[in-house]
Amino acid sequence: MERVLVINEVSQAGLKILCNHDVGKNTMAPTAIIVRSAKVDVDQYPNLVAVARAGAGVENIDIGRATEKGICVFNAPGANANAVAELVFIMLGLYARRIDQALQFIHDLNWKDADIAAKIETGKSRFTGFELAGKTLGIIGLGKIGVLVANAGIERGMRVIGYDAFPTLTNMHQLNPKVEVVRRMEEIFPVADVLSVHVPLSDKTRHLIGANQIALMKPDCILINYSRGGIYDDAAVLEALSTHRVAAFITDFPTEDLSKNSQVVCTPHLGASTAESEENCSLMAARELRNYLEYGVVTNSVNFPGIERFPSQSIRTRLAITSKDVPNMIAAITGVLGDAGINIQALANESNGKVSYSLVDLEVDVSEELVHRIRQLPNVLRVRILKFSK
Repeated sequence: MERVLVINEVSQAGLKILCNHDVGKNTMAPTAIIVRSAKVDVDQYPNLVAVARAGAGVENIDIGRATEKGICVFNAPGANANAVAELVFIMLGLYARRIDQALQFIHDLNWKDADIAAKIETGKSRFTGFELAGKTLGIIGLGKIGVLVANAGIERGMRVIGYDAFPTLTNMHQLNPKVEVVRRMEEIFPVADVLSVHVPLSDKTRHLIGANQIALMKPDCILINYSRGGIYDDAAVLEALSTHRVAAFITDFPTEDLSKNSQVVCTPHLGASTAESEENCSLMAARELRNYLEYGVVTNSVNFPGIERFPSQSIRTRLAITSKDVPNMIAAITGVLGDAGINIQALANESNGKVSYSLVDLEVDVSEELVHRIRQLPNVLRVRILKFSK
């Protein structure tokens, strides 16, 4: 049984998956954490081996520091994709048809006026909008969310042009064949009536869309950010709005300056705020955490290479070994076991350029002294012992 600390409100559907462990909001000395948006300082938890983020973004966790300490960090990519993709078109439709202004108009009417019907008929002319069909939608980032947005654009009769710096085969197979995929995102800017960006926030993507990119855009383009705050350079966007270089900015990441601009439509980080999304994120994160704690299996880690191999029934001990990705680590580990006369039943190893992760399956128990010898090997970050009963 492991001690799992729950930070933030996490759907009970996921927490039930961890029923074999000590799970709670007041868990002391946790070996694992499941979290949503709160900042996690991994140095505060000396026994920590894993953090699972019930969502896609992990900017609330110091990934570099976690890696140095051999702490595996998981996220839940795609679990909230449908919620975000739906909201993109809800907000785009709201802007296109001036729905917020129309609702306010109705709210402010004096229904006791004798000519109320005429006032409604006359007033509606102020809210003439435009249709999405026939417009060009540009998508930067064809991950799970970007693909859903792109496909929904096609379903609405839009021309859709997409770009992804590192496309995956799985996501591309899900993409509607009518979506035009380009090799450079700069090809999108001159033709897009609407630009929606769906990429993770990193040093490389911060201010991905700034003054230089906006200068290439079609006049009166509508910008959308339901990805992460910081993907757009807000100052550059506000400048472009003031000169009517772009028509509007629809964003889930409000700031004081953005909220004061009439051409900006802000929501309070609602992208994943649906009951279904929160449950999906919780379930995915909890499954990842359970499989890692109980079997050493790694799925959807942002800092460890993936290994989805479960032990066979004959296995008594599994060693989950995290090390720096340097030459001869496997030889060093198997050398310690060989010197002790222990036969390895199965061994799986994967690396990602920074971390090497090995699962070593044995049909016997091992001593603490032997495990200590592996821990003392140069470049070993962590060794976990998983024991199974036959």
